[in-house]
Amino acid sequence: MSDKLNKDQIKELLPHREPMLLIDELINIKKLHSATAIVNVKKDSFFVQGHFPGEPVMPGVLIVEAFGQAAAALTAEGIDKSTYENKLVFLMTIEKARFRNPVVPNCKLELNIEAIRSHGRVWKYKGAAFVEGKKMADAQWAATIVDRK
Repeated sequence: MSDKLNKDQIKELLPHREPMLLIDELINIKKLHSATAIVNVKKDSFFVQGHFPGEPVMPGVLIVEAFGQAAAALTAEGIDKSTYENKLVFLMTIEKARFRNPVVPNCKLELNIEAIRSHGRVWKYKGAAFVEGKKMADAQWAATIVDRK
């Protein structure tokens, strides 16, 4: 276990692939507790052309998706590999999501996430998203580990 995962290592943990693999890096990992995900929001990101032409912003639902991916990677990295083999992490609930400032292309979005608790296969998390120290969004959510079909 390391305190940092690159995109290739994240791909080993998550089923997501381009263009839906949103997180580029996971850093400051504290096993099953917390981490920071890095999302490099680029001018050629898939959503830029249509959301919104002339004034692109990263959709809030994609920020929530990135929170979920970061939490799934944190959990998958921390639990016993035999426990996670042939499993997926599915988002169950989203609570208290707030979008405070628009996230625009050509920025580094930092998602600070924390596992609040786990009960069996259900995990609860909270997180806050920042660009250059400015809070952009925050949320709480739950996810479950399920068997792959």
